Amino acid sequence: MSQETKIKAIRINGRSGAFGDNMALPVHRWYRYSAGFSADWARSLIHDRRSNTCPFSVLDPFAGVGTTLLASEAERVQSWGFETHPFIHRVAVAKLRGIHSDLSAIRDKFDKFLSRLPETVSGLPKDVPLLLSKCYTTDSLAMLFAMRDLFLAEFDTRTPEDELLWLTLTSILRMCSGAGTAQWQYIQPNKSKSRVQPPVAAFRAKTADILQDVEYAQRNAWSSQGAIILTDARAPVTNSQIQVDAVITSPPYPNNYDYADATRLEMTFWGEINGWGDLQHSVRRHLIHSCSQHTAAERLVLDDLLAEPILDPIRKDLSTACRTLAEVRETKGGKKTYHTMAAAYFRDLGLMFQSLRSLCRAGGFACFVIGDSAPYGIYLSVDTWLGELALASGFKSYSFEKIRDRNLKWKNRKHRVPLKEGRLWIEG
Repeated sequence: MSQETKIKAIRINGRSGAFGDNMALPVHRWYRYSAGFSADWARSLIHDRRSNTCPFSVLDPFAGVGTTLLASEAERVQSWGFETHPFIHRVAVAKLRGIHSDLSAIRDKFDKFLSRLPETVSGLPKDVPLLLSKCYTTDSLAMLFAMRDLFLAEFDTRTPEDELLWLTLTSILRMCSGAGTAQWQYIQPNKSKSRVQPPVAAFRAKTADILQDVEYAQRNAWSSQGAIILTDARAPVTNSQIQVDAVITSPPYPNNYDYADATRLEMTFWGEINGWGDLQHSVRRHLIHSCSQHTAAERLVLDDLLAEPILDPIRKDLSTACRTLAEVRETKGGKKTYHTMAAAYFRDLGLMFQSLRSLCRAGGFACFVIGDSAPYGIYLSVDTWLGELALASGFKSYSFEKIRDRNLKWKNRKHRVPLKEGRLWIEG
């Protein structure tokens, strides 16, 4: 099946909540990260809502690895993205810069790197992080370290071509690991998988994908108008006077998924962290509060959170849910801080809407792909509460469109509260 045929099939069957579709799309497939939605759905939305006579621009305040921005590039419209996860920001920048690099320069860079690799390596350095030793065979890890050390010594110049080289090494780490990987990228060293690739073979295969996709993007005249900024959507700091017609995004869900832990393997490999305990300072403190590990580390106080003015529109219902969570947690073994997580999450999203209002042109729209949550079985009405926070920030109206039901297969589930995922549409 040709690349164009695969893309057409995804466009026809695209689902806004299915980020797995992205793994068959050019450029998007370079690094697997939970985007929350299909890149092709985002592209179709941009195509349908833009005007052929007026400039059109898009913002993704939770840009991740650039899903919305790359969809905008394909549709040749201006786009911006905000991302606070430093490692993921680097991945997105590598993709956005890389697709506009000279194809022969990229090929030469890959060839030069491979020609400098030793044919065989033996032995490991001292003090190998425990996570890495659990995830790789000695031979694979020795070669990966050789590749890493060669990159750091001779290729770490931050040019677009060298950043594609960095991304290639980063993206093969899981392909070369025998450790199990859960659906959303947690590493499970105690579980194993059968398909494991040798590092050099994995590198060659990934470079072939990248070269093919860069050629595809350039042949189809993808624009170079996207910019992803390392900044916080709650209080963005930029050098640009950003004004947009559309916001297309999927914020973190308040479901206790730890986005910092999702990159622990890669950050450990590159020496950015030494272990799980480093994640709070290196990553988690920059992110929206959507997991209990975050709020527990910061020792947030529920009453202080609920008293913040930004929560005025939803304080009554949110307080009821959070105080119930505070009571229920005392009966649970883990005593997870879901009560402060929920309060901090909606505080953070309220601040985001407040900042977003000044960036959106009159008559524009926003689409948030979101999911509700029920920590400890206590339901959080995410779509309604986010809609009310948007109204309080000056947007005109909101509506919710359900995509699918969630949490209906209750075997081994911790609670049996039906959940849903869908699109929160905000106008004005």
